Amino acid sequence: MKIKTISRSTDAYLADRASETSRQPRNLDSALHPFERAREYTKALNATKLERMFAKPFVGQLGRGHIDGVYTIALNPRMLNAAASGSADGVIKYWDLTSQEETYSVQAHENIVRGLTVTPEGRLLSCASDKTVKLWDMKNKNPDPKQVYLGDRGFNCIDHQRGPDTSKFATGCGKVQLWDTTRSKPLSSLSWGADTITSLKFSPSEHAVFASTGSDRALTLYDIRTNSPINKLVTSMNNNAISWNPQVPFMFCAANEDHNVYLYDMRNLSACTSFLQDHVAAVMDVDYSPTGREIVTASYDKTIRIFNVRERFSRDIYHTKRMQRVFSAKFTLDNKYILSGSDDGNVRLWRAKASEKAGVRSSRERASREYTDALKERYRHMPEVRSIARHRHVPSAIKNAREIKGIERKALKRRQDNERKHNKNLPDIHLKQQHIVGVAIKDDKKIEEWKRIQEEKKQHKESVEGGWKNV
Repeated sequence: MKIKTISRSTDAYLADRASETSRQPRNLDSALHPFERAREYTKALNATKLERMFAKPFVGQLGRGHIDGVYTIALNPRMLNAAASGSADGVIKYWDLTSQEETYSVQAHENIVRGLTVTPEGRLLSCASDKTVKLWDMKNKNPDPKQVYLGDRGFNCIDHQRGPDTSKFATGCGKVQLWDTTRSKPLSSLSWGADTITSLKFSPSEHAVFASTGSDRALTLYDIRTNSPINKLVTSMNNNAISWNPQVPFMFCAANEDHNVYLYDMRNLSACTSFLQDHVAAVMDVDYSPTGREIVTASYDKTIRIFNVRERFSRDIYHTKRMQRVFSAKFTLDNKYILSGSDDGNVRLWRAKASEKAGVRSSRERASREYTDALKERYRHMPEVRSIARHRHVPSAIKNAREIKGIERKALKRRQDNERKHNKNLPDIHLKQQHIVGVAIKDDKKIEEWKRIQEEKKQHKESVEGGWKNV
């Protein structure tokens, strides 16, 4: 005699000892839930509305700020809650982001502080237009620098080489100079056409490679192992800042004067991989997030924008009534906050996600947040959800400038299309290549050949002029 029974595990219907609620069986058959999609859409719409309702990105300003404009910010790679800022009056301040108060302040230079960087040991390097680079010990709060390095011209930028066992740093003025913290004079000098180096940045992954921008509208890559430049990219307008992707070693971005940010692959500089557009004035600073998925930009139009690297337009814009021209912006190392320095002398702290709750969240809160984020991602292309998620209140000046810029862009595109219609030989240049004037590769043999040809032309011209004089 056979007896058939139904058996199931007690874990499927009994409550967990750590949980207060019992598990409820659920049939996921779509035929039994005809209104599931409509309910999910309503939840996604409500979640989007609540996100915009509770969006409060501004956390506060640090201390009382600076007396003059803040033009550079540096983060300490060994501490999450430490940052330094330099102003136009030569003052450097060290901040505790937890208490939002300054822990150290010093009159470092006589003129504007052009660059700040923190060494792997936690010391601070500063450069200014007074022809000096100074090394500071922030732990002991000593008012005197540990080391002073003298240059021939005023310095515009500085950055320290990444890596635990290195003491090299680079500065930019009329040329790129490579220094060692243990020596008083530069180890070597590098140049390739630029009269003035405006910014430079070491790669966080490939420690021997760094990039610089110059007054000749060029973006140049260097390798300190060969002690020479590698590639050179010339754009239609000047580049103001560079940032390397911390997760993808060969990717970097540049902030340009034409209101855009361009993303490049150092293996192929014939075209940018992507470009970010939304600003209505020159982009003064740019920085990658620690995850490499987002970019924050500081602009001359008094706003900060946050971009997803895979999307052309910004996902959020930050501004206040009192904030003036923004010259620097940085992601904190935990990817949760943004620091900005503006011309009004204030260092401001923002949330990277405007509606994100600060502090510890329970497991139920985390689960609910993940569920609503998944719903918003699923229905983000719906017209009503997209309209609410993208809407931002911006100052009237920026709104009007954006409208005028859109009209100009359409007129320029219409003109180019008409020219191509009437001229078949006119090439159709892609948007990713229109801002590029040319690309050069460093080749000593070609340079020597070019110099020889120029010398022969000069001698021939002198001989011809001498013959005419004799006649």
